[in-house]
Amino acid sequence: MGSALNVGVVGVGVISNQYFAEFPKLSNLRLAAVADLDLTRAASVADVQGTRALSVDALLVDPGIDVVLNLTIPAAHAEIALRAIDGGKHVYGEKPLALTTVDASGVLARAADAGLRVGSAPDTVLGTGIQTARAVLDSGRIGDPVGASVHWTAPGHELWHPAPAFYYQPGGGPLFDMGPYYLTSLVTFFGPVSRVSGAVSRSARERTIATGPNAGAVVPVDVDTHVTAILEHANGVISTVTVSFEVWATRAPFFEVYGTQGTLQVPDPNMFADTVSVATASDRNWVELPASAGYVDAGRGFGLSDMARAIETGRPHRASGELAFHVLEIMESIITAGREHRVVELASTVERPEPVSAGSGPATW
Repeated sequence: MGSALNVGVVGVGVISNQYFAEFPKLSNLRLAAVADLDLTRAASVADVQGTRALSVDALLVDPGIDVVLNLTIPAAHAEIALRAIDGGKHVYGEKPLALTTVDASGVLARAADAGLRVGSAPDTVLGTGIQTARAVLDSGRIGDPVGASVHWTAPGHELWHPAPAFYYQPGGGPLFDMGPYYLTSLVTFFGPVSRVSGAVSRSARERTIATGPNAGAVVPVDVDTHVTAILEHANGVISTVTVSFEVWATRAPFFEVYGTQGTLQVPDPNMFADTVSVATASDRNWVELPASAGYVDAGRGFGLSDMARAIETGRPHRASGELAFHVLEIMESIITAGREHRVVELASTVERPEPVSAGSGPATW
């Protein structure tokens, strides 16, 4: 194994703690510096993590950093990515890849010209939950897949997040926030989506922050908060997707796949590991299956580690910019279809990423 990639983190908000917790497991990554618009917060995090605190400007041009982990709010994803690439660095970012496919295509083109990699969350699909579900599908245990159903709903992130405003701005909402976990899983299972239709809405319900120093403040809502879509995959599978910030309680199944010989219950794709269950035509009782594929004990950062290994070995990385771009186009097309009441044909396509075999992971690299 080669030397570790030096990682510079831009944005040390809530999600960064999950990445920091995983870095000690990932021997091909070395935390080299952190940066944030809040310099005091960056200094505090750097002290805890035993690394340097830099300004954002300084980190993006620092010659000692190989890859920028972009954990900024969605509105800044493309700008930070482009500046990192111009500084000669690979980029791995939180989802979505950018606010629009126009912005995202600029990021991918700039990286390609520079010979640099772009990766993007979610990497939860590389854990044992989704990878085991994929292995079951690919084995033919439920026959040929016909359709899938996704249902993720909640009342709204203002009930738990101390600074939830960005969830209700472009790049947020239930589709752009939670949709990538499910849509990336669907593309991992069935391949690219060729066209979409759907409906979108938002209620007039006032959103009030429930926790933290801003408790009681009203959050402006500039995104659709209830989204239902039909996805037609190129291979003929039809997926239905509902995501919402409008539901106080539900008994709907979260994620199921329907095949000619059975049904697969897919675990939460916002998590790396959970139980896969199957019911077949010959036995309609649910049977829990052991993990049979995926990175074991994975967490946020494994997608970046996978990218580092791919750079070293010259193979494609799994949580790729191209996959994130296709997912972004799916989401963008769902909004267009819903608002304009029409079917939208997608322009992009993408290959299914390589599966993660059982026993893979940093310990074997």
